[in-house]
Amino acid sequence: MSYGKRIDTLCSLLVPAKTFADVGCDHGYCSEYMLKNGLCDQAILSDISKGSLAKAEALLAPYLRAGKAVSVLGNGFYGVPCDTDEVLIAGMGGSEIVSILSDKQYGFMPKRFVFQPMHDGEKLRRYILANGGYIERDFIFKDGKYYEVIVGGRRVENAPAQVYTEAEYEFGKENLEKMPTAFTERLEKLIKNIEKYLKEPNLQAESRAELLKRKQRLQGVLSGEIK
Repeated sequence: MSYGKRIDTLCSLLVPAKTFADVGCDHGYCSEYMLKNGLCDQAILSDISKGSLAKAEALLAPYLRAGKAVSVLGNGFYGVPCDTDEVLIAGMGGSEIVSILSDKQYGFMPKRFVFQPMHDGEKLRRYILANGGYIERDFIFKDGKYYEVIVGGRRVENAPAQVYTEAEYEFGKENLEKMPTAFTERLEKLIKNIEKYLKEPNLQAESRAELLKRKQRLQGVLSGEIK
């Protein structure tokens, strides 16, 4: 069964886990994938939206009745135990994911996570590495739009933190090392957008300088000069 490229890609990154939490679950497709394929003993369906949670509850009603799934209406990690084996958060901004992880009452760094931030990926990477997490995979894929995925988990106690360059924080380590097609396409698109803005006749000198600086950086990443 295919859920579409975006969801299929996220599902492909999930691993067997005793407990799995889909935070901001919306339709519940990723939880259905885990449960149908016997990849988890129990799934936690979590969403702040009553309507979204109702969609997941309808899809997974047999699993809820059997105790193989539980639903939680609440924000962030409310109702999600900190010893949950695997956590998925997809379709939120990176800043919003950071707020969930850093929440003073319910926040924690998951044992294993798959995050798909819609924006602010750099902020999320910085938070993960500075707060007891590690990054295992970090790449861009295309499904109409370009999507970032960050896979990792909680760092073993006393293990050294990963060291990232400024470019790796901004663009993702795996993207810079492997230069996947979706990543290079996105860079080229960003450069073209900048070139379009540079043609504006009323562009202020300060804005022009900033755009030229950004264009040069993106070209440096695309050529492999910036790592």
